[in-house]
Amino acid sequence: MPDLWLWLGTWMPHLMLVPILLPMTTGALMLLLKEEHQRSKIMLSTLSLVLGLVVAIALLHWSSQHPTPGVYLSGNWAAPFGISLVLDRLSALMLVLTYAIALAASVFAMARWYKVGVHFYVLFQFQLMGLAGAFLTGDLFNLFVFFEIMLAASYGLLLHGSGRLRVQAGLHYVAINLVASSLLLIGTSMLYGLTGTLNMADLAQQIPLVVEADRALLHSAAAILATAFLIKAAVWPVNFWLVPGYSAATAPVGALFALMTKVGVYTLLRLWTLMFSSSAGASALFGGQWLMVGGMVTMLVGAIGMLAATRLTYLAGYAAITSSGTLLAATGFGEPALLAGLLYYLPSSTLAVAILFLLADAIDRWRTHGTSQIDLDDEEAPFLSHELLVTDHMNLDDEEQALIGRPIPAAAAFLGLAFLLCTLVVAGLPPLSGFLGKLAMLTALLPLTSAVGSPLLLPTASTWIFFALLIGSGLLALIALTRAGIRHFWAAHERAAPEIRLTEGLAIAALTALVLALTIHAPSALHYTSSTAADLHNPQGYIDAVLQARPIPNPGAAGQEEEAP
Repeated sequence: MPDLWLWLGTWMPHLMLVPILLPMTTGALMLLLKEEHQRSKIMLSTLSLVLGLVVAIALLHWSSQHPTPGVYLSGNWAAPFGISLVLDRLSALMLVLTYAIALAASVFAMARWYKVGVHFYVLFQFQLMGLAGAFLTGDLFNLFVFFEIMLAASYGLLLHGSGRLRVQAGLHYVAINLVASSLLLIGTSMLYGLTGTLNMADLAQQIPLVVEADRALLHSAAAILATAFLIKAAVWPVNFWLVPGYSAATAPVGALFALMTKVGVYTLLRLWTLMFSSSAGASALFGGQWLMVGGMVTMLVGAIGMLAATRLTYLAGYAAITSSGTLLAATGFGEPALLAGLLYYLPSSTLAVAILFLLADAIDRWRTHGTSQIDLDDEEAPFLSHELLVTDHMNLDDEEQALIGRPIPAAAAFLGLAFLLCTLVVAGLPPLSGFLGKLAMLTALLPLTSAVGSPLLLPTASTWIFFALLIGSGLLALIALTRAGIRHFWAAHERAAPEIRLTEGLAIAALTALVLALTIHAPSALHYTSSTAADLHNPQGYIDAVLQARPIPNPGAAGQEEEAP
């Protein structure tokens, strides 16, 4: 094993390319295959995802052993002039989370959903490429490029399966994300005009040097840039698109989209701790109060939305909003201990939301006797009739009737236990990781309640409000999810037992196992997130690693220089 990790350390800069190049190559190869070769596409996609997850875990292990971030210089050009890929503890954590959820969603889609449209797995791979690139890039312009790749694929995935609801929600989703992309490009251009660079590490060095006359313009550019990411992070009041959009998507796409809001949170966390750290001069901690206030309002809106939701997919969407608000508010306080709890809570809540989207499909199909994942309102029933016939026909396909046993109550028990686990995590109840993450944040908040203020000079009342919202949002989520559980499980004794296909059960079980693993290995995970939080609040190590990285010498070029007269 030591030899293996030594080899990994030698090749680590090149392994950083794998999470991006692997889905890009896989998607391109699948485009060459006709739609009739679905089994080949499934096998190719699954192999790619498994290999990507293995590489992501290897990179996570490497980053946990090396406090200095790894840097890959594209084209062998030194920063800030070349394109840099940077791997630190935070990006490694997000890569593992991304590939784990993507693999589970892909396996779940094998049951039926890949057949209701064309190029499902192709779009899936390109979506994964955009997500991985956004987590690894160290350059603002390439962040924009990977965002566009991610969004372009998500447009096709959201519309996968057609139908009026999906088209309507898809148009809203496309429109709001086009606005966000425009704001991202405008903010990036303004920052480049002020600082002369787009490299994130170099930006962190240039921002304290901006002249006072341009300080207001700098803050305006940062605010425009942050607005684009806040839209992606589903902050109130620009989160109206999320619940209709995510609930209209097919179940595996909804599970993958659970990661999309976390991209916005990740980017805000990355840029805010780099560009506006305590060493940023007159711009130190700029925008922290807005993050904190916006996050707390988003928590409240999400919790109330969960209480008002009647569909399981709406519950999952509002749970994603509540989770995002919690993360943004905790980020705004600027406390390393609070950030450590936040980073532990992030994968737990994301996994729980992804499981909820997958469960919603199985439970709704059970409730409607295998007809559709979408509730049948009277005004929608005529339009959905063709889709229902297609789905019902797929349910009767003899070749794919691989069930978890026979249609017996054990399947209902499986769904019920998975739903109970999601309830405990989302509500933050013991003994699972959702409770441990919230407990870590509450513990970090207690010293602030008696202090004059946080590093942002926030009043003590703000700390108490966030403290109350952490507990209150969990209580509202518990009420909403308990009510849904009673409705779908306890009040459903006269229905036939649900039918769950083997791939669906495996996907749900794998994600629940990850939640349990986070709980069992909580000390190790919290140690990792504490180290990550310390690195984020001391960004000089990131800056030095990127700007001091040197191109690999080219022996051939050196020989030519020596032979030159």
